[in-house]
Amino acid sequence: MRHRIGYKKLNRTSEHRKALFKNMLNSLIKYEQITTTLPKAKELKPKIDKVITLGKKNNLQSKKSLFSKLQDQNSVNKLIKTLSPRYIKRNGGYCRVIRAGFRYGDFAPMAIIELVDRDVAAKKVDIKKTVNKDKKDKEETKLPEKTGSKNR
Repeated sequence: MRHRIGYKKLNRTSEHRKALFKNMLNSLIKYEQITTTLPKAKELKPKIDKVITLGKKNNLQSKKSLFSKLQDQNSVNKLIKTLSPRYIKRNGGYCRVIRAGFRYGDFAPMAIIELVDRDVAAKKVDIKKTVNKDKKDKEETKLPEKTGSKNR
């Protein structure tokens, strides 16, 4: 039985676990939805709730504390300017864990962890838009056609 055991170790050292959750917190803040294994998602849920609650205070001490946990200024700014006002009337439960089947290969249970009332466009933050070139540029890049007789 797991009585009075605070967290799951996930077969990692303490430094690896700390770095793992820091990176997952930053990704969840940036994209507002990530896919991971079910045990990691269940351990991440209380951490993101505490970080968002800390961001709702919006004072200097909470900003310093957030930066020490996340170590990314962009995540801290998004948390304070965007996410905290979104959840100002909510007392908790800022994210949900949805089971997403099993991973091909090792059959590990997968889950989607996402923020409640998330911005759908935040998932496409890093995708660059393709620019359509003029037809002239495309024609110039084509190879010239071969003409004449066949030489052997």
